[in-house]
Amino acid sequence: MKIAMIGASGFVGTRLLGLLREEPQKYDCKNIDLLPSHFFNDVTTIGDVREQEQMDRELKGADVVVLLAAQHRDDVTPVSLYYDTNVGGMEVTLKAMERNGIKRIIFFSSVAVYGLNKRNPDENHPADPFNHYGKSKWQAEEVLQKWYKSHPDWNIDIIRPTVIFGERNRGNVYNLLKQISSGKFLMVGKGENKKSMAYVGNIVAFVKFMIDNVTKGYNVFNYIDKPDNNMNQLVAHVSKVLNKHIPATHFPYWLGMMGGYCFDVLAKVTGKKLTVSSVRVKKFCATTEFDAKKVHSSGFKAPYTLDEGLARTLEFEFVHPRTDDITFKSE
Repeated sequence: MKIAMIGASGFVGTRLLGLLREEPQKYDCKNIDLLPSHFFNDVTTIGDVREQEQMDRELKGADVVVLLAAQHRDDVTPVSLYYDTNVGGMEVTLKAMERNGIKRIIFFSSVAVYGLNKRNPDENHPADPFNHYGKSKWQAEEVLQKWYKSHPDWNIDIIRPTVIFGERNRGNVYNLLKQISSGKFLMVGKGENKKSMAYVGNIVAFVKFMIDNVTKGYNVFNYIDKPDNNMNQLVAHVSKVLNKHIPATHFPYWLGMMGGYCFDVLAKVTGKKLTVSSVRVKKFCATTEFDAKKVHSSGFKAPYTLDEGLARTLEFEFVHPRTDDITFKSE
């Protein structure tokens, strides 16, 4: 099976390429990305999902397209880049697929389409994105919905993952785990807000499952590894894995937001992108719990529990020394 991945030089794509290339007799993979791959340059072509002629050329001969390319950070400027890449890139990809006779696409959307503080939304929950990333992902899904109405013989699969963590990732979860493990962690709020999470080893296994098994129709899946931990439970788990006492000082929400606004002003004055902002404090304190009954009743069996994924990540990052400094930045 010939699989064309768009944007697979990043965190998830690299792990997915690694998993599929374990079976070269079954999967023939290629990657089109703006950036070279740390591990798989032999199958990577430098390309831009916004360039129609290039996508027309690069997708030729593929059986399945996996679209990962996206602008995803909180601080992308100008904000038009979210829509140029996340929505415009979808339109370019679909046209290139049609011109090449490809009728299967797996698209990485996000639970950001639901918005903040929703009560355990499932795949049928109304969209209510609160930031440009979520809005652009939802608009990309709307493009797919419209496309499927005029292309009912296509197989369109959408994954809405929660925050993804794992070895080598440098996003919000890594920053949180690093702060907790350092013993300098400041808990904003009571720590009772639950955080849905997904281990990268599980989500790439689910993509492989979809490639092999979810081959018809229009399908949407939330991806979350259950059960969800709240912030206090997460701190306790890190403490157990690392075998160290980790004190957690609680600060009231209003004080945390005040600090976030101060960092917003500092970032604007200095022109620097800082690790703390009001948006990130708001996201940290939000309940991000999502329903995942559909994915876990699909026949897919995750190779790792959530606690195993956290333990593997903690041990890789903070216990065993590494021989390289290859990392991937994300939210």
